[in-house]
Amino acid sequence: MTSIRAFVNKIFSPGKFITVVSGLPRSGTSMMMSALEAGGLPLLVDHIRGADANNPKGYYEFERVKKLPKGDDAWLWTAQGKAVKIISALLEFLPPKFEYKVIFMERDLGEILSSQSRMLERNGKQADHPISQAEITQSYQDHLVKIKKFLDEGDWFQPLYVSYNDILQQPDTAFGKIAEFLNIGLDPEKMAQKVDPNLYREKH
Repeated sequence: MTSIRAFVNKIFSPGKFITVVSGLPRSGTSMMMSALEAGGLPLLVDHIRGADANNPKGYYEFERVKKLPKGDDAWLWTAQGKAVKIISALLEFLPPKFEYKVIFMERDLGEILSSQSRMLERNGKQADHPISQAEITQSYQDHLVKIKKFLDEGDWFQPLYVSYNDILQQPDTAFGKIAEFLNIGLDPEKMAQKVDPNLYREKH
């Protein structure tokens, strides 16, 4: 149930919510950030991490996000009316003094694991203590159950779960729903133009 605080904020601060693009790593969050920008939503990014072979079009990150567990959240005031990318593991550190609309990217876990493995290979890295794919999959599944429960129960969150695979198949429909969810006048057609099927390299 929405709290009185959340209800008052929605009445007196329309459009002042923070748009959070989240999900597991390699779930399509960078693509979503690019699409939101094309649709007309300002982004909170710093471009410290540049484009590379893993993300040829950029990561769209804001470095201070990584300091949320240490209590560094003063920058969230500047995120109102913008979109910022925050991986799912850090969502629990977002303070309830703000309102968040969360676009949570979902993707086939097999594709995510393949993409993460390929990324490590490109970077010349390997896990020090490799664990089985089944263990990683179970860990991700448990995490997703926990974080979705957290989002659904926190009245300062409004989550929208978006399938990366559905976006590739029906971008106009998917971005139409996102534009309706945010309700700030985004252009779904321009958002759909940012979908590049050539970057869908880990089909499962």
